[in-house]
Amino acid sequence: MSERDDAGERAPKPATRASLAAEASAMRRTLDVLTARLERLAKEMEKAQLRDYVNLMNRPLQLIWRNVLAGLSRGIGIALGFTFFAATIVWLLQLLGALNLPVVGDYIADIVRIVQRQLEINPY
Repeated sequence: MSERDDAGERAPKPATRASLAAEASAMRRTLDVLTARLERLAKEMEKAQLRDYVNLMNRPLQLIWRNVLAGLSRGIGIALGFTFFAATIVWLLQLLGALNLPVVGDYIADIVRIVQRQLEINPY
């Protein structure tokens, strides 16, 4: 007599405890690997602040406002930085001019004459 169920199909062989335990262990390892990968993916997504980016894309006015503030801050920063840089250069040139170095003094005097002439031509 063959082992057949009521529908006439062959019934599966009964699994042994050892094979079920091995299969459960393999599934557990697979689930552990998948869990670790999902946790790592969640951490990476959190680092990328993907949620904040999506929220920002859904609010265009907030995006525009942030870009306006960023541009304004960048412009003010560039203006202040250039002012500080130019003031430092002028200060160094004044120090060099006070030393009366022959070559450098003549060069600075030429620059001063050119600037004065330009100011006389185009008074602001």
